[in-house]
This record gives sequence, structure tokens and C-alpha cells, in this order.
Amino acid sequence: MFNMDGQVIGINTAIYSPSGGSIGIGFAIPSALAKAVVAELQNEPDHNVHRGWLGVRIQAVTDEIAESLGLDKARGALIASVSDDGPAQAAGIQAGDVVLSFDGREVSDMRRLPRLVAETPVGKTVPVTLWRKRAENTLQVKVGRLDESDQQQANAQDSPKKPAKSDAGVVKTLGLTLSGITTDLKEKFSLSDDSKGVVVVDVAKDSPAAVKGVRPGDLIMEAAQEEVKSPGEVSSKIEEAKKSGRKSILLLVERQGDLRFIALRLDQS
Repeated sequence: MFNMDGQVIGINTAIYSPSGGSIGIGFAIPSALAKAVVAELQNEPDHNVHRGWLGVRIQAVTDEIAESLGLDKARGALIASVSDDGPAQAAGIQAGDVVLSFDGREVSDMRRLPRLVAETPVGKTVPVTLWRKRAENTLQVKVGRLDESDQQQANAQDSPKKPAKSDAGVVKTLGLTLSGITTDLKEKFSLSDDSKGVVVVDVAKDSPAAVKGVRPGDLIMEAAQEEVKSPGEVSSKIEEAKKSGRKSILLLVERQGDLRFIALRLDQS
């Protein structure tokens, strides 16, 4: 792909073809990205491309999540979980952190972070600016090498290592019916023996939780970025958030090993 000056601006990789013939719609890799890959192929002893690896799972920062974290606007990449023994864990990055910049380059949204990490040379130590506890922090992270096994590990379900000791009382809040982990609930929702957190027993129709996709059987692990072990602790965190004038509260929810943050509106409850 060339511009009007004869300069290479992209490399065609695929076409859109419903019938098998060309209809004039194609896809290309930007030449700047391809140039970096070519240089790495030429310079690496094994002539392979090696991508940087951070060892995290991320999700988008929505307006409600930004408000619950005290961010001025929705930006950055929210860390949903951190891989054991990965570069992020070694540097001190935690679930609930928001990556605002990586190696001096702004992380405008979630999709930008994987590209920045992938393009960083393996073994390079870079500054990472995080939003944590309503303040900016900068950590130094040594970028690892992305291998197939690392991707498999990131997609695998992380099993809790310690058995839960939860209060089995029932609390209703924000359209949620919450309970401690019991033998009956483990059987009902197919929870593992060493599950921890607070069980969502029921979700009221049209409640803030229902709108955000919370389901019975989900486990609430954190509320307002603090670990919770009983329904009462979740309720207390919600009341604290309301008294402080916050419009939403951030929950860390686990569903069959998959962790994600959900911001629930408090002024709609």
C-alpha cells in the first residue's frame, strides 16, 4: 500500500470477500508496525519475534468505575487480576490498580496497554504510572517475555488457595441477596470447596446489579477495593460509600474463576 508520494504506508494482509471475489475492501498492517517487526527479525539471533509480557488481565475503565475510584475521567486500563510470578506481581502491581502510563506513554484506554507492552523490548525496565487509592504511584517494571504458556496461564482459572471462613448470614442490598459460603450453596452453584468471598444468592430484576450482569452464584471478593468475607462487610462498605457521598461502589466479582470489576450505582438503589 502506497501513498501518492510512492511511500509505503501499509502491508495488505486480507480482503473482505463475501463471494470470493474482491469488492474493494481490504485490511492492512501499518508500515510503522511492520518496520519494527522486520527489524526484530533481522536482529534477533533466532530470527523470531518476541513480545513483551506484563502478566495481568485488564478491563476497560467506565465512567462509573472512574467515579468510584476517584479518577477525573474514564481512562487507563484497570487491572482485574495479576498472574503469579509474573513481571507485574514482582513490581508490586495489584488488582484494582489503573495503569495511566507505560514507559512514559499515556494509556488512553484499555486497548492501548497490550500494544505498548508487546512493543517493549523483553528485559527492559520501564516506569509504570498507576492510579491506586485515589493517588498516582509510579513503579518500575521489568518487562517479561510472552510465551504460549504465559497466555495459557493468564486464561486459566485461578483457584483460591485458602479455605473461606465466612459468616453465613443473609443480607439484602442494592438488589442483591448475599450470603456467606455454605455447604448447600457450594452444591447449588457448583462452587469449589476452597471458594472464598460472599455468595450472590439472588439478584432483583432491574436492580443496578442486574443491569451490570451480576448473577446468582457469583462471588464478591472485594468491595471498595477491600477484601470482604461476610455479607455484613459488603453492606458496611456500601453504607460507608453512601455516607461519603460517592455515586457508585466498586466490587470485585468472581464467576467460575474469572475476575472482573463492576461499579454499581448507589443513587439508583
